[in-house]
Amino acid sequence: MEFSPEILALLALAAFCAGLMDAIAGGGGLLTVPALLLAGADPVTAVATNKLQGSFGTASATLAFTRAGQIDWRNAMPLAAIAVFSSVLGGLAVATLPSHWLGAVVPVLLVAVALWFALSPRFGQIDRPARVSPAVFALAVVPLIAFYDGFFGPGAGSFYILGFAALMGLSGVRAVAQTKLLNLASNSGALVFFALSGHIVWAAGLAMGLAAFAGAQLGSRLVLKHGAKLIRPLIVIVCLAVAVRLMSDPANPLRALIGV
Repeated sequence: MEFSPEILALLALAAFCAGLMDAIAGGGGLLTVPALLLAGADPVTAVATNKLQGSFGTASATLAFTRAGQIDWRNAMPLAAIAVFSSVLGGLAVATLPSHWLGAVVPVLLVAVALWFALSPRFGQIDRPARVSPAVFALAVVPLIAFYDGFFGPGAGSFYILGFAALMGLSGVRAVAQTKLLNLASNSGALVFFALSGHIVWAAGLAMGLAAFAGAQLGSRLVLKHGAKLIRPLIVIVCLAVAVRLMSDPANPLRALIGV
C-alpha cells in the first residue's frame, strides 16, 4: 500500500500532535489511527502502522526523561522486562479469548481514572509514600496492565500513570516518565508480531515515526517544565475522550446495558 506525498505529510502532522500528546498523557492513537483509516488503510494495517510510529514517540519520550534523570533504570528495567513478556501473552491471547466485554468495562474504568486525577490531591510535584510494595506492583499491577495493552490497549498509558501515582506514590513527572518506558516495552512485543505479519506500511510508519519522535520531545519538555498542573487536566481529557470513543462503537455491550 502506498500513500501520496500529500497524504504522508498530513499523516506526519497527525503523528507529531499524537507524539506530543502521548508524551504528556497518552491517547495519541485517538489521532493517528483515525488518520490512517481516513487515508485508506484497513483497520489491521492502521493498527499495525500505528504501533510502528507510536514506538518512535515512546522511545523519544523515554530518552528525554532519561536525560532529565527522571527514570530509575535500576528499578525500572525489571518492570520493563515484565511488561514485554506480559504484552506478548496479551497479543497471543487475542486469538483465543473474547475481547468484546472489555468494551463495556474499560470506559467505566477510564471515567474512574479521570475522576481520580481530577479530585485526588496525591497527584502532585513530589513523591509520596507507596501504598503497595515494589514486589506487589511488579508482579501484579504491571503484568495486568501490560497484558491488557497487548490484548486490547486503549487507555493503557493512563492506567500505568495511575498505578505509579496512586500505588507507588510517584510525583506527576516521575509517574509519566516510568510510564513511557513501560509503554515502549509493552509496545515492542506487539510491534514484532505486526512486522512479521506484513501489515505495516513502512513508508508511512517511518515518516509518522520521525514526526512522533519530534512531537514527543516537545511534549516531554512541557512535562518537565510544567509538571502536574499540565499532566492532570490532559489525563482527564484523554481518559474521557477514550471512553467516549469506545462508547461510540454501536457494538459496545455497555450501550445495551444503559439503553443507548
